[in-house]
Amino acid sequence: MADNLPTAPLDPAIPVRVVFLGGLGEIGRNCMAIEQGAADDPDRTVMLIDCGLMFPDANMHGIDLILPDFTYLRENAQRIQALVLTHGHEDHVGAIQYLLRDGDGIGDLRDSPLPIYASALTLGLAKNRIEEAGLMPKTDMQVVEDGESIQIGPITVEFIPVTHSVPHAHAIAVHTAQGVILHSGDYKIDLTPVDERRTDLARIGQLAKSPGIRLLMGDSTNAEEPGYAPSETSVGGVLHGLFATQGDRRIITASFASHLHRIQQIAAAAIADGRVVATLGLSMKKNVRLGRELGVLDIPESSLIDIKEVNRHDPGKVCIISTGSQGEPMSALALMARGENKWLKLNEHDTVVLSSHAIPGNEGNVNAVIDGLLRLGAEVVHSGVLDVHATGHAQADDIKTYLSIVNPDWFVPIHGEYRHMVANARLGELMGVPRDHVIMCEDGDVIELTTKGLKPVGRVPAGYLYVDGIVGDVGQGVLRDRQKLAEEGVVVVVVTVDIQTGKVLVGPEIITRGWVYAPEAEDLLDEACDTVADAVEAALAKGIRDVEALERDVRRASGKFVSERTKRRPMIVPVVMEA
Repeated sequence: MADNLPTAPLDPAIPVRVVFLGGLGEIGRNCMAIEQGAADDPDRTVMLIDCGLMFPDANMHGIDLILPDFTYLRENAQRIQALVLTHGHEDHVGAIQYLLRDGDGIGDLRDSPLPIYASALTLGLAKNRIEEAGLMPKTDMQVVEDGESIQIGPITVEFIPVTHSVPHAHAIAVHTAQGVILHSGDYKIDLTPVDERRTDLARIGQLAKSPGIRLLMGDSTNAEEPGYAPSETSVGGVLHGLFATQGDRRIITASFASHLHRIQQIAAAAIADGRVVATLGLSMKKNVRLGRELGVLDIPESSLIDIKEVNRHDPGKVCIISTGSQGEPMSALALMARGENKWLKLNEHDTVVLSSHAIPGNEGNVNAVIDGLLRLGAEVVHSGVLDVHATGHAQADDIKTYLSIVNPDWFVPIHGEYRHMVANARLGELMGVPRDHVIMCEDGDVIELTTKGLKPVGRVPAGYLYVDGIVGDVGQGVLRDRQKLAEEGVVVVVVTVDIQTGKVLVGPEIITRGWVYAPEAEDLLDEACDTVADAVEAALAKGIRDVEALERDVRRASGKFVSERTKRRPMIVPVVMEA
């Protein structure tokens, strides 16, 4: 790789397309492809920006993770020349191992490992899951520095520093045959960041002035929030003040394991208060080690202890930094709240600090954890009590400042729920982008940039890919069944018949879960059995001997009975066995 590569030459005859595979209308699954060349050109250049996952909501029973639909990428596996990463959060890098996995990934469809470009820290955070899956041989990881440019086929890609809630994040400027496409990445305009690495508005301004920015794709997460995002360093002052008031109380803090600036500030406050620091949770331990190796974290070895040694120290001299700020059921903090953590048992002498906001959809889990902590007697401090968290995303006035600098020809809001993108679109119009140059897109949309402008040109598959243990084994049909089971229950009706004589030999027997409680509804179940028996005998009397036809009669009779008698609609599972 070389710095200061020349920008890609403009060629009015070569179109550039953006294919949105996730992250539009949702928080998570961020993934897109940028293509240069005619759509029917087998040699067109395809590059990816990010490949992230999304966490399920409460209605997605049993689902562990949600991924982008990789159908389009599998179809173009050989054309994909590189994956570029903006930063190391799971919603941007957490799906890479599934993209590369054996069988239904692109790893087996390519002739060579997939080049992945990002900062050293971003690659380090992404590498954890890829290594666990044994897929490192299918990658070619390349470290880029702030301001560096790389060449991906005929496209020049520039990495512009931005401030976010994980260090070493980047905006991506893609120099194409149709001009510069700027992907903002996740960013905020923090003038006093912990590491003094600011969003490089000067470079963005240079690009805006010459050659100009044809298309901006901008983060929408906090577009509805007025004002400016507070500086991350503001949290540090709050933490120092909080630690100073805790006396001989043990302090347990919870934060994202990737938020190394927050971890640095927690550790600094603890050390200043004369405390030692222990990490709790595998990802926290790994990321702290990575951060110290890369020089992102400055925590002296003498101030770190193993979690096993916590009880050997005076509680007032200990600070634990834990995972689980989002209330994940099996996280260290959630286990603590249930009294099941093997290392820590909380009591009234503990203070727990949740140094984060709940991701949309996680509010219930977080509230349940807070309740559990309070029941154990611990004092709980969260952002509703003190300013122990600062967002990593630009708020409305930050976005307006950004738009005034970028001054794009075209603007597509990305990264956020639909209402966030609508708010961002309005900010674009407010800052002078013509209304007909602000394009609202959704997952699956394909837009094309030419000398005539920007327009939608098609759709690609972009549905949810659910992970439940093994990727790909849960579809929409299975998920609908799980939702129905959770809401209405299941009724299994078993009957054995002699096909030759047309007689019912055994049953019907009814087994139910979630419809009625069997020991308390014996009369109702007996009546249901009689109803099904009558239906089966009537069908057999008519000469019906086909098992599937008999099962349809069982389902119809039992379903009608259940609906009329209880006004409920559980799943009905008929089982007709031949003697």
